[in-house]
Amino acid sequence: MKRRVFLQSLTTIGIGSLAKHAQLSYGDEAPLIDKVFNVAGNGVANDRLALQKAIDAAAGRTLIITGNSRIDAAGLSLRNGSHIRFAPGASLKLLPYSEPNHQILRVWDISNVLIENAVLDGSRELSTADDNKRAQGYGMGISIAGASNVKILNPVTRGCWGDGIYVANSYSTPSKKSQEIHVVSHHAMNCRRQGVSIVSGRHIRFDDPIWEDIEGTLPSAGLDIEPNSNNDVLEDIRINNPLSRRCKVGIQIWLWALSGKLPVKIDIEISNHADFGSRDMAYRVHGLPSTCRNISGDIVVNGSNWHSAGKINSSVDGFIPQGLIVKRIN
Repeated sequence: MKRRVFLQSLTTIGIGSLAKHAQLSYGDEAPLIDKVFNVAGNGVANDRLALQKAIDAAAGRTLIITGNSRIDAAGLSLRNGSHIRFAPGASLKLLPYSEPNHQILRVWDISNVLIENAVLDGSRELSTADDNKRAQGYGMGISIAGASNVKILNPVTRGCWGDGIYVANSYSTPSKKSQEIHVVSHHAMNCRRQGVSIVSGRHIRFDDPIWEDIEGTLPSAGLDIEPNSNNDVLEDIRINNPLSRRCKVGIQIWLWALSGKLPVKIDIEISNHADFGSRDMAYRVHGLPSTCRNISGDIVVNGSNWHSAGKINSSVDGFIPQGLIVKRIN
């Protein structure tokens, strides 16, 4: 059965008979349904423990999220081989919280993950965390750290206290990079810090994302590519057809912290970026300390359609070493 037909069937057949109608996604085993694990999905009950049990049991199989589940800010950890599919109308929304550092879905130190049609609500309107305008932006929709072979299709991340999607090195083993991450048609709205942050990674691709109304704490960018240290990498980063609207900055690349003893070669290409109404500018590259000489590579914008609300559409500032080429091709 084709995927679209399968998803439509969720609303027309009973949960009990769903598995025998569904396409098989992993191996030869039928998908598992969240209701089997006593997930209420009623928009009121805290389903975190039941959902975590379902995720653990479904590793290597497809798990179908069928309702409107609420979870607390402890969040959910995916497993090796997790395949999570949200049925039409299904969602995860955080219950009220005070902890500024959290993740709705963690994809940490695992591989072979597929997430389809996720709708994640960070409930920033329910947060009692300190609303620091320059910090405390670490409440993530999907946090990817030290993971590989991850595909995310059609995710919606709204109202996150920090970023819609965050990509970085492993927290437990910092030398382990995130790699082979592919996100298709991400829609981030009303997130407090970023639509997406890419801190470090190899072979990272975003196709056709929309990032809009990002505001609350710095930098408030649709996409922020910003390493935290000289241990980070930015290799084969491809952003295709991004649309940013009413952010502080549409796309920002902030390289300052990448400086250090290790040589780093950057490879970033952004194709067909459109920006409408970003308050400061559509696109910004901020360079490195003037003593830095071992950062090289290419940062390329291929095609752009920029209509920011600021005085300028783009800026390249700070020190750019001779070996680092920053260019715009229209």
